[in-house]
Amino acid sequence: MRAILTLLLAAVLAAAAWLAYGLLLPAGPKGEEKFVLLRPGSSARHIALDLKNAGVIRSASALLAWHYWRGRPTLKAGEYKFDHPAAAREVYERIVAGDIYVHTVVIPEGYNLFDIANAVQAAGLGSRDDFLTVARSDLSLISDLDPQAPSLEGYLFPDTYEFTRTQSLHDMAAVMVKRFRQASRQLGLTTDFHRVVTMASIVEKETAVAAERPLVASVFYNRLHRNIILATDPSVIYAALLAGRYNGVIRQSDLQFDSAYNTYKHAGLPPGPICNPGRDSLQAAMQPANSDFLYFVSDNTGHHRFARTLEEHSRNVAAYRRALAESR
Repeated sequence: MRAILTLLLAAVLAAAAWLAYGLLLPAGPKGEEKFVLLRPGSSARHIALDLKNAGVIRSASALLAWHYWRGRPTLKAGEYKFDHPAAAREVYERIVAGDIYVHTVVIPEGYNLFDIANAVQAAGLGSRDDFLTVARSDLSLISDLDPQAPSLEGYLFPDTYEFTRTQSLHDMAAVMVKRFRQASRQLGLTTDFHRVVTMASIVEKETAVAAERPLVASVFYNRLHRNIILATDPSVIYAALLAGRYNGVIRQSDLQFDSAYNTYKHAGLPPGPICNPGRDSLQAAMQPANSDFLYFVSDNTGHHRFARTLEEHSRNVAAYRRALAESR
């Protein structure tokens, strides 16, 4: 009888030592970061093995035993960041709590599809080309707002986003579109999305000064009303981007390039937005200033000079060139 009790005690002590080794002794990276992606639908056993294979815990079996002892709570899928050695119990509690690592993607006002695709790729959330494919094909996300839209350009609202690697690129685009819908409702934009967002995108690219945007919008609306071509450089740049020919400067050949987005060659608004405008530009496109200006040019200080006549505009251009020469 004593021998049996001794064996039982030894077994209990061995089990306790095994659990202590597996659950209480820290494991994991020292002086480095390790990321582990636990995919949706993975079983507890699979998750324990993934953590063990990644070197984050010492024993998959010990973690699994603890999981059953705890009553098998839900283990949250997602990407987890481990930057210091930790006991398996600490790791387990993080996964039960869903302490998922998020990737921050900052989309400034005026970013176009190519800029956003680069930002998504830089954040490690997917390839640039795959995001562009989504942005050009998932038009059902905005078909009720803009049936004419050639892509999601204009509707991926500028903001700071936090995404996880378990989200698809479609999911990310849908979140950005949802943010646009929220912002447009707050601004009172409910109709004529195609025209307003396209105009807002041009305004966004033409000036960084929020106070000037209603005036800039008024210039372009006045030109449309008088059947004067818009002749806006940002549209030429966008045409070159779409054609894969933009190298950072506008060339004479770009001004002559036959694209529907080239507003030097084609009258009216381009086929769609040329970037993703923010609130101020959307507001300016909805409520432009009441002016009779037809031209504007930079004053070389970050603002613009506006003109009603070509003669007045020519003087402003000359003043800009003098200021530019003096600054050099």
